[in-house]
Amino acid sequence: MNVIRLLGIRDSALSVDEVLSAIGDHAAGGTTIFVGTVRDQDHGKPVTRLSYSAHPSAESELRRVAEKIATDFPITALAAVHRVGDLELGDIAVVVAVAAPHRGEAFAASRRLIDDLKSEVPIWKNQLFTDGSAEWVGACD
Repeated sequence: MNVIRLLGIRDSALSVDEVLSAIGDHAAGGTTIFVGTVRDQDHGKPVTRLSYSAHPSAESELRRVAEKIATDFPITALAAVHRVGDLELGDIAVVVAVAAPHRGEAFAASRRLIDDLKSEVPIWKNQLFTDGSAEWVGACD
């Protein structure tokens, strides 16, 4: 069975339940999930909302990142979905999850999955602040 169970860049609301369901596996003794949400401030500046944009290559880059995680860690399943478009405070922006035989492997692979997604997948965030200013943040550093 394929370890990569669900990947996507979506312009609609993300479901934690969908991601958890995708990685369900009886061989897994540990499952981790990370949910990134829109917060109300960044670097002490109040945020009102934000918008994510993705390069056309984002899904293929996400797959490349996922394949590397699947190769580097003894996991049974992984999933990652990222939202694009306009998001409000509290909206889910990203969900990653990993299932593995043991919790340590699940934690390590999940941490690397979100970190590599943020540093290697070309997705950008435009934050809108309460003072009317805006800031582009490159999630792909």
